[in-house]
Amino acid sequence: MDAKTVLEGTYFSDSRKELQKERRSLLIRRFLSNRMLLTGSVITVLLGIIALLAPFLTSYTPLEMQMVKRLQAPSLEHWFGTDNFGRDLFSRVVHGTRVSMAVGISVAFITMITGTVIGLYSAYYKFLDHILMRICDGLMAFPGILLAIALTAALGSNMINVIIALSIISTPTIARVVRSAAIVVKEQVYIEALRAQGASASRIIWYHMAPNTVSPLIIQITFVFAVSVLIEAALSFLGAGIAPPNPSLGNILYDGKVVIFSAWWMTVFPGLFILLSVLGLNLFGDGLRDMLDPHTNKAKK
Repeated sequence: MDAKTVLEGTYFSDSRKELQKERRSLLIRRFLSNRMLLTGSVITVLLGIIALLAPFLTSYTPLEMQMVKRLQAPSLEHWFGTDNFGRDLFSRVVHGTRVSMAVGISVAFITMITGTVIGLYSAYYKFLDHILMRICDGLMAFPGILLAIALTAALGSNMINVIIALSIISTPTIARVVRSAAIVVKEQVYIEALRAQGASASRIIWYHMAPNTVSPLIIQITFVFAVSVLIEAALSFLGAGIAPPNPSLGNILYDGKVVIFSAWWMTVFPGLFILLSVLGLNLFGDGLRDMLDPHTNKAKK
């Protein structure tokens, strides 16, 4: 290898490194200039930290009852007051937020996997498309909350069954998003060239079609996360989700509706955390869509 070849290799290596640095710098600038994405990220990260550190944020446990302290207003001892059983409301709200975040993350992860598999194989195989998409149409024909109530009623009221029910009702949406993006890629000329060269279906699906579905998939997953948090709270409020006395933002709201006029803190604080969770995730999803999808940005301008 002569000196000229070595110098050219060093030059191109340095150029690639500089290009990567510029791309990272551009990505950071776009992130910081996107107010929706930045605000949603801050809210979501803060709630995630609260959920993660819930056992360490208070000396009270969410199930510890002290009837002599029943329905006490917010104070230095009990930041969010106490509920109708004398339990520390701050402890119950942060643990309820932990449950909501755990349900949302689990549902988002499960639907990302199942929805991606269904969407990719539906896009590639026409005979599977007719079967799988008709099943998805049937599931989407029912209102999500009603189908979730029916599934949890059949399976039982606990966290695992809530995750299963929400994953079932969310998968068709993800599958359709992935399928739409994959069909566009499937019609490209280079896919036909790969088939002509003898590339296997699995290689085409996972090495060439799947990477092109990542952007719309990630964006849609953030909305699935937000909807899952909201529906979990609704199920728990209706008695079909997390069963009491285990803390959930929904069943805390249910306990508070009886004393809403005399103990406002029992509805205001859990309702505020639900609002922040859904708002943060929706802002994050909208901001991410604006950053990753240039067509959306042009349409808005």
